[in-house]
Amino acid sequence: MEDKNEPNIGRCTKKQPGRHFSILTCMDARLDPAKYAGLSEGDAHFIRNAGGKASDDAIRSLVISYKLLGTREWFVIHHTNCGMETFTDDIMRNLLGSSLKTASIDANDWHDSGQGSGSAEGNYIDWLTIKDQETSVREDVTRIKSHPLVPSDIPVYGYIYDVKSGKLIEVSI
Repeated sequence: MEDKNEPNIGRCTKKQPGRHFSILTCMDARLDPAKYAGLSEGDAHFIRNAGGKASDDAIRSLVISYKLLGTREWFVIHHTNCGMETFTDDIMRNLLGSSLKTASIDANDWHDSGQGSGSAEGNYIDWLTIKDQETSVREDVTRIKSHPLVPSDIPVYGYIYDVKSGKLIEVSI
């Protein structure tokens, strides 16, 4: 009989990815990272956030993936036509300062379509926007590789997924 006060360490079902790697990529709903990487369920860990950026939380997940679940390689994959290229920190902060409702975009710019009060809390967040995909991938790979919790012998690769051609383009680091 299992003791409910004991932690469930070592008794879990297999959670290690079959191909022993993790992919950090964008949360964009148009993308299916398993499909564009040619993977099946259970092959890899997928860490997704806005832009596929190497945020503190993304690095936390990569470290857990390695330390506790045995991944041996990591891939950073950004993509063309990413929404994170369509605004800046200042735009996001202004929109949130105006209203907390969903904003809209047209051919000219972002617009606050909501009414009511906003919040200045957006001023304290680095929104990790993207100006150039290649530069962004290089910065993220460099940040991950230089992080003190990341072992120096774990390979970290950078790619851009071209949404039009469906091809993965390696970024030289």
